[in-house]
Amino acid sequence: MSDAEKGAVETFFEEIDPVVFAFGALLTVGVIAAFFINQSAVTKTINDVYSWVVEYLNWALLVIVFLIVLFLLFLIVGPWGKIKMGDEDPEYSFLSFFAMLYSAGFAAGVVFWGPTEALFYYDNPSPLFGVEGGTAEAIPIAIQQTLFHWALPQLAVFTIMGLAIGYFAYNYEDVPLRVSSALTPILGKENLDGPAAKVVDILAVFATIGGVATSLGFIGSQFIAGLDYQWGIDLGNVGILLVVTTMTLLFTISMVLGVDRGIRRLSNFNMILFVVLMLATFILGPTLFLLLLGSQAMGGMIADFTSMSLYTGTGSEDGTGWMNSWTVFYWAWALSWSPFAGLFIARISKGRTVREVAFTGIGATSAATIPWFTFVGGTALRYHHTGTADFSNVIANNTPEISGFILFEAFPLGTVFMIAFMILVTTFFITSADSSTLAVSMMTTGGKARPSTINRIFWGVVLGLTAAILMIIGGSDGTGALQNAVIITGAPFAFVCFAAMLSLIKDFASKHGRVLLQDETVLIGSSRKTETDSPPTGPGGPVESDDD
Repeated sequence: MSDAEKGAVETFFEEIDPVVFAFGALLTVGVIAAFFINQSAVTKTINDVYSWVVEYLNWALLVIVFLIVLFLLFLIVGPWGKIKMGDEDPEYSFLSFFAMLYSAGFAAGVVFWGPTEALFYYDNPSPLFGVEGGTAEAIPIAIQQTLFHWALPQLAVFTIMGLAIGYFAYNYEDVPLRVSSALTPILGKENLDGPAAKVVDILAVFATIGGVATSLGFIGSQFIAGLDYQWGIDLGNVGILLVVTTMTLLFTISMVLGVDRGIRRLSNFNMILFVVLMLATFILGPTLFLLLLGSQAMGGMIADFTSMSLYTGTGSEDGTGWMNSWTVFYWAWALSWSPFAGLFIARISKGRTVREVAFTGIGATSAATIPWFTFVGGTALRYHHTGTADFSNVIANNTPEISGFILFEAFPLGTVFMIAFMILVTTFFITSADSSTLAVSMMTTGGKARPSTINRIFWGVVLGLTAAILMIIGGSDGTGALQNAVIITGAPFAFVCFAAMLSLIKDFASKHGRVLLQDETVLIGSSRKTETDSPPTGPGGPVESDDD
């Protein structure tokens, strides 16, 4: 072994947090192994726990996510927004910061579900609205529901974790850049290496691997479905392994290059291609219809935001089942991504104000997401409703991965659009994978901002293999069970995100002034002034009366 190699290996062993690394790796590998040893037993256990979570904790997820959205909106317009994350200047331009934040796991789901999600709501609308599926009235409701699921709330849980982790890491001495640091005021700065903090970080690793690998499995399946749909190339299991291995190699190269040379540049390219494809869909699609549809759907989402956020389905037939299948599922899945997305956001947010991070996290990203779902999803709805394109098999067989190819096939130069769509899928796969791998590497090194190459490659391989396994067992109970497991691991992070919000409120109020209540507030009775508090008499004071 050369000195260079020895140095790299020594660096790897010196930097890792042995407890978090070992338990995170063992949990991840153990779940994968359990699926192959006794898949049915593991599936039943996970499904039972999942049923308990959605039955008893669904309301909590809805309420917590809603409160987090309100808090972030307050940070954007309120006085606490001027608080800075550290003392240095921002490391990246705003456009690069936005592109990286948007690409950190979230955008891959946006690309995957863009052409297809509204189709499912068109076929089976939320019982909240009382609209019959498959009708013209269901079209704006379908887009409204999609915008609600992919705009503010999902982004909010990423942003609150990023703010909490970054604020305490950059504004407190000796607070590491890791997930448990978001709870610094609650756990205590001296207890960030204690058992409670370790449990939070271990669950963060496990949730990140499960949640992101499932997402990457979807994206990979979309790429492979495109090859089969357009050119009849059926890769089989060996081909799946080759495709994912190639993608893993690509995102590992990007990851090893680092944030500046790798993730930043690829994220900028992603956003350019994303905007080009979105605008092309708007121009070549039913343009005027999309403008009308987007205006109505946006207005509906704003007007119904509170009721949609807190809708539990009580009193309507199958309302709770619909809500659990969609809204609760999305919130829990987003929460399972929140550790890695939040840590990555914290990593790139140094030097920015709380207002900038909050606005970028839920404002600027929503501004990019809403047109995409309106233009791409709205065009798919219009084509399906008018018979220009047929998505019946997608809806009936629950095969969302082929929707984009059906949509773009109906365009002039459809093959060019499908190739561009596949490139976008691949590049977002890479940026999601390398940003999440960087975050996991940071989690397992106790918060090191630049983990060693060996550490990042290790987790990159684990993530790629997990995604490949999910794709190979796709369609069986294994994938559904692991998605349920993601919800199980994501649900506890609702309470972690809520605690992170309370930590920020506690710290901001104590150091930067309370907003709602003063230091001494009388809720019942009256306040009596002391002699020292009484107003002065004499010149400038109250005039004393001679009246008895």
